[in-house]
Amino acid sequence: VQLQASGGGLVQAGGSLRLSCAASGLTISSYHMGWFRQAPGKERAFVATLTWSGDRLYADSVKGRFTISRDNAKNTVYLQMNSLKPEDTAVYYCAVVYSRSSSYYRNPYEYDYWGQGTLVTVSS
Repeated sequence: VQLQASGGGLVQAGGSLRLSCAASGLTISSYHMGWFRQAPGKERAFVATLTWSGDRLYADSVKGRFTISRDNAKNTVYLQMNSLKPEDTAVYYCAVVYSRSSSYYRNPYEYDYWGQGTLVTVSS
């Protein structure tokens, strides 16, 4: 299983970025997908999750600004980030866990596979 995250970069506050996470070795439609982020000196934090059935959950800090989605044909999950703030600066990671549950997974230890991370820097 491999997850390849991309799309990070430097953006001004108020701008937008779209992160991608291309999966191989699994079919994402059967998995819960998650995005996490880790800022310097901080623990890895939950950002958003998309269940296998299409339900979404967001961290309060990104609700209304970020959108998680997937393209099953491309086996890729996305994180559209709008109205970016300097506090969104972090390395962003995608992750997957196999589940047919309706539960949301918000803890990093609940996930089985991780991408390598992509750096997002938001300047003020």
